Amino acid sequence: MGNGRRVRLEDVAEAVGLSPASVSLVLRGAPGPSAATREKVLEAATRLGYRPDRTASLLARRRSRLIGVLMDVRSTFHAQLVEDLHDTVEKHGYDLVLATITRSRGERRAVETLLDSRCEALVLLGPDARDEELAALDRQLPVVAVSRRVGTDPPGLDVVRVADDAGVGEAVAHLTGLGHRDIAYLDAGPGAIPSERRRGYQRAMRAAGLADRERLLRGGYDESTGMRAARELLESGDELPTAIVAFNDRSAVGLLDVFSRSGVDVPGRVSVVGYDDDQLARLAHVGLTSVGQDTRRLTEHAVAAVVERLDGGRTTHREVVLPPYLAVRATTGPPRSAGKPVG
Repeated sequence: MGNGRRVRLEDVAEAVGLSPASVSLVLRGAPGPSAATREKVLEAATRLGYRPDRTASLLARRRSRLIGVLMDVRSTFHAQLVEDLHDTVEKHGYDLVLATITRSRGERRAVETLLDSRCEALVLLGPDARDEELAALDRQLPVVAVSRRVGTDPPGLDVVRVADDAGVGEAVAHLTGLGHRDIAYLDAGPGAIPSERRRGYQRAMRAAGLADRERLLRGGYDESTGMRAARELLESGDELPTAIVAFNDRSAVGLLDVFSRSGVDVPGRVSVVGYDDDQLARLAHVGLTSVGQDTRRLTEHAVAAVVERLDGGRTTHREVVLPPYLAVRATTGPPRSAGKPVG
């Protein structure tokens, strides 16, 4: 249309000489119109640039068939989960509404946006809210927490996660198998996920008989926190650990950057392990050994939980715990003084 007005259903109907009701049947894929009529309507809709008014169509229906997703816009792991979620929900006739956490926008505000958008269920990626807050939210509509343990038994909502503590334990076992004994952990502070991974490190160190060598480094979620931790290590004058397990891949890459600039050989002098096995870790020039989570399986279980609640009538809650995996690459090796690897 040349006047800048949005093309309406009535405009398409006028162009093809049919009633708006007939055109609506075609555009909704409903039975009735002939093949020739469908072709004519679809051609006209494309030519005129018709787009359905989604807001109006949602208001006209009792169900929105929208699933709200909470994600941290700074997380590459969350981005991969969202991509997989899109592929999975469409198979069940649902669509996604995204609400993001940013530096200036918190989790609570993002969740309110999803509730205001008439979402039928929520999939929360790594939420930080307290267990009781999540359970209260689930009493309003079905909620699935992804990649986050909920401590209540039974949980007050559906949970789909990887065993984070076991994942960090695999990283520590890999390093002790190479001969490492001075293994530090780059922490990420408070929160459910950092706490779970920190416990995994401490438990694995105790199991290896290395409780007296536990060493927590102050870190966070992004590259800058890993860079800061590496600089603090180098400026302290203390002996460097022979290996560091980082909370996630981004903080691990921050370590690698400062070590590279400072001439610290990785893995010759310090081995580094990340967590998430994201695309950055897999780049040839990074080659980061990392604990991985199967995003496809996580999202398939999350969507299945939503569909069972919305369409299947399930009222009880459940937790699905998937195993992690360890992708060994170029940033880990035996410590210089260790000789042959153990085990």
